[in-house]
Amino acid sequence: MQPKLNKAVEERMITAAFNALKNSHSPHSKFKVGSAILGLSGKIYQGTNIEFDAFSLTVCAERSALFCGISCGEKVFTAIAIATSSNDFKFPCGLCRQALVEFNPDLKVILITKNKKIKRFILKDIIPNYFKL
Repeated sequence: MQPKLNKAVEERMITAAFNALKNSHSPHSKFKVGSAILGLSGKIYQGTNIEFDAFSLTVCAERSALFCGISCGEKVFTAIAIATSSNDFKFPCGLCRQALVEFNPDLKVILITKNKKIKRFILKDIIPNYFKL
């Protein structure tokens, strides 16, 4: 049974995403991102972007939250909130879209600007024809 993504849960996710954003380690881009992913268990896992001098080691906030959930034993996710330090909506990168879609193509995605404007959509709608074995 999926946890219900009601207004209270969504607000908790948005708060968690903004809290994660505060922990961003983005010395190069100065672009902060925080995310919060909701597991089937109802638990919320946070992630933030972490940049390194060797750019290939950088991890996005969305995958950071996903990896946190997986590391804690969660295998099914139902929604993700992504907060950025931008006035504009910023969508997950292709790597994050692929990683997330492998766990749930119907994942509810909530984008939040720094001014708390919100946009909602379903993940598979922004990654058509995704790679699948």
